[in-house]
Amino acid sequence: MSTMPVGGLVPHAVDHATDLVVRNAKIHTGDPRRPYAEALAIRDGVITVVGDDRDVAGHVGPGTKVVDALGRRVVPGLNDTHLHVIRGGLNYLLELRWDDVRSLRQGLAMLREQAARTPKGQWVRVVGGWSAEQFAERRLPTVAELNAAAPDTPVFVLHLYQSAVLNRAALKAAGFTKDTPDPKGGQSVRGRNGEPTGMLLAAPSALILYSTLAKAPVLQSEEEKRTSTRHFLRELNRFGLTSAIDAAGGFQNFPDNYATVIELAKAGQLSLRIAYHLFPQTPGREIDDLTRWIETARPGDGDE
Repeated sequence: MSTMPVGGLVPHAVDHATDLVVRNAKIHTGDPRRPYAEALAIRDGVITVVGDDRDVAGHVGPGTKVVDALGRRVVPGLNDTHLHVIRGGLNYLLELRWDDVRSLRQGLAMLREQAARTPKGQWVRVVGGWSAEQFAERRLPTVAELNAAAPDTPVFVLHLYQSAVLNRAALKAAGFTKDTPDPKGGQSVRGRNGEPTGMLLAAPSALILYSTLAKAPVLQSEEEKRTSTRHFLRELNRFGLTSAIDAAGGFQNFPDNYATVIELAKAGQLSLRIAYHLFPQTPGREIDDLTRWIETARPGDGDE
């Protein structure tokens, strides 16, 4: 970005100067009458000019940021219609990410480093964004490998919606014993002695996976929750997302777990537009939940 003259766009002290100008681009407009453009100008968060470099030249003022796209493609921000923004934001700083990690050996090294700096009582959790197929070894970590990497820190590794691997410390922290019954639709794999091995299976329900993950400590302070959510939203922005619809679920309740994004919105720090679905979380009290939400939320709440 630059506020200096770029490509002949000379700043002018004009009342209709915009905040941002993007030029020398291949812009997808979404308008069938003019599907492509070279430049656009934005003022107060609204696109005011779409055209070529000459069309935006008169909208450059002393405070305008001018971005030379170097001929690159520019597309509208993406909207993800099924994303767990609330849950993801509140847990992002608690997770170890294996996105794009090419080998299990590297993943275990990262896990070992994370365990060394994890405060006592917290868990190391690898939750999503990876698959065993991305590893050169083409397999999940074993319980023995997790025990070796983190002998004293609870470790929970979720693989898709099908299974989870827990080390010895996580089994203890989650309360799994020889006498713990399997929930309906889930299985805790046991050894010949009847003791849980650390492998959990969705058989076929994933409830055993997420109910176990829900036993891990959460972030406590509001500042930690805001910081975690902002990092998560910036990660989504990095992939081109500018809006999303939260799909609810995952043991989150309205309005308590939504307070962080509401506060970020009030502070002008929400970098992703968020809409959300709500569905009752308390069996037998569905009507009470819906009645309370009707009293606290109205169509049209929020802003641009």
